[in-house]
Amino acid sequence: MVLLMTEAVQKESWKFPKDFWLANFMELCERAAYYGFFVVLTLFLTDIVGFTDIETGIVAGLFYGLLYLFPTFVGAYVDKIGFRKGMIIAFGTLTTGYFFLGIFQTKIPVLFFLFVLLVGASFIKPLITGTVAKTTTEVNRARGYSLFYWVVNIGAFSGKTFVPFIRQGLGLEYVNFFSAAMAFIAFVFAIFFYQEPDRTYENKDIRDIFRALMGILHKPRLWVLTLIITGFWLIQGQLYATMPKYVIRLLGESAKPEWLANVNPLVVVIFVVFVTQMMKNKLAVTSMLVGMLLMPLSALAMAMSQELESITGPAVSFFGLLELHPLTVMMIIGIAIQGLAECFISPRFLEYFSFQAPKGEEGLYLGFSHLHSFLSAIIGFSMSGFLLDKYCPNPETLPHGLSVAQKASYYANAHYIWYYFVAIGLLSAVSLFIFRLVTNRIDAKNAGEA
Repeated sequence: MVLLMTEAVQKESWKFPKDFWLANFMELCERAAYYGFFVVLTLFLTDIVGFTDIETGIVAGLFYGLLYLFPTFVGAYVDKIGFRKGMIIAFGTLTTGYFFLGIFQTKIPVLFFLFVLLVGASFIKPLITGTVAKTTTEVNRARGYSLFYWVVNIGAFSGKTFVPFIRQGLGLEYVNFFSAAMAFIAFVFAIFFYQEPDRTYENKDIRDIFRALMGILHKPRLWVLTLIITGFWLIQGQLYATMPKYVIRLLGESAKPEWLANVNPLVVVIFVVFVTQMMKNKLAVTSMLVGMLLMPLSALAMAMSQELESITGPAVSFFGLLELHPLTVMMIIGIAIQGLAECFISPRFLEYFSFQAPKGEEGLYLGFSHLHSFLSAIIGFSMSGFLLDKYCPNPETLPHGLSVAQKASYYANAHYIWYYFVAIGLLSAVSLFIFRLVTNRIDAKNAGEA
C-alpha cells in the first residue's frame, strides 16, 4: 500500500497546473524576443540609430544593468496588483517598446522606448518565477524549476538562432518587429488564458526590500564577493557588448555573431548538472575559484585568432567537412570556456548568497544576488565602447578614400581588446583566492572559539 502511494506521488510530481505551462510558454516567447533583440542591440544603436561606440556602451550598459536592479523592487508592486494584471502590463509594454523601436530610429525616441522595454522586462522575472513557485509543490518544485531553466535556454537559443536571417535578409531594424511579435503572442495568452494563481502567501513590501539591501551592505562577505564576481560577469557581458561588433567589423556583414553567442547556453545546458554534481562536496568558494581561473583563458583564446591564422591561413578545415575562419574558431573556444566557467560559478554563488541570508529571508536576499550584473553591465559595456573606438572602430568613422591595406591597419590591433579582459579575469581570480584564504581562516578561528 505504501509502495503504491509512493509511486502515485512520483507520478503526480511531474504534473503541473495549466498556468505553470502557460507561464513557461510565455517565458519562452519573452526570452526569444529579448535575446534576439539584445544580441544585436549595440549594432542597432550604432549602425541604425547613430550613437558612437562610446555612447552605445553607456546606453546599453545602463539598460542591461537596470534590468537586473529593477525587478526586485517591481516584485513588491506585482504582489499588490496581482499576477494576471502584471502579466498583461508586462507583455503589453514589451510589445509596445519593441514595435516602436522598429518604427523610430532617432536617438530621443529610441531612448524613450528602451526605457519602456526596461519597465516591461522588469516585471517578467518576479512574475514568471513567482508563478512557477505558486504552481508547484515541495514535491515537484525542483522539477518545475529545472523545466523552467530549460525553457529559458531554449527561448534564448531559438531567438539568437533566428535573428541573423532577419538582420541579413530584411535589415537590422526589423529584428525589433520579430521581438514585438513574440511579445505579442505572450500578451494574447496573458489576456485570454492566464488565470490569477493562489495568492495566499506573505507579500513583501518596499521597506522589506530596502531592509534586505541594508542587511547585505552590513555583511562584508556578501558585498566583497559580489564585487569579485562582478569581474566574471564583466567578461561574460562582452558576449553582447563587444563580440557582435568585433566579429562583423573583422569578418564582414555575412558573419553571424548571434550563432556564436549560442555556444554559451549550449555549453551551460550540457555541462551544468555534471559540474554541479562533480563539485557538490567542495566548498562553494572553491567551485567559484575554478570557474574564475577559466575566465582569463577565455579572453586569451579570443585574442589568439591572429596566431592561429599565422599557422592555418585564412581558413581552418575540420576533416574537409567544414571550414571556419580562425577568428570564428577562437571565438567558439573562448565562449565555450566562458560557458564552462559559468557552470562552476553561477549555481554556487547563489547557494553561498542564500546561506548568508537570515533564516526566512533567503528570497529577499536572493533578489539582490544579481547586483554583480548591474555593476558589470554599466562598467563592462562602457569599457567596451571605449575599447572598440580605440582598437576596432566603426568603419563609417574612418576617413574616406582609404585603400584596403590602409583600412586593415585600423584593425591590426583589434585583438588587444581581449587582453584588457585577461587582466580583469586574473585580478578577479587572485581576489577570490585571497577571499577564500581570509574567510577560511576566520571560520576556523570562530569554530575553535565555539
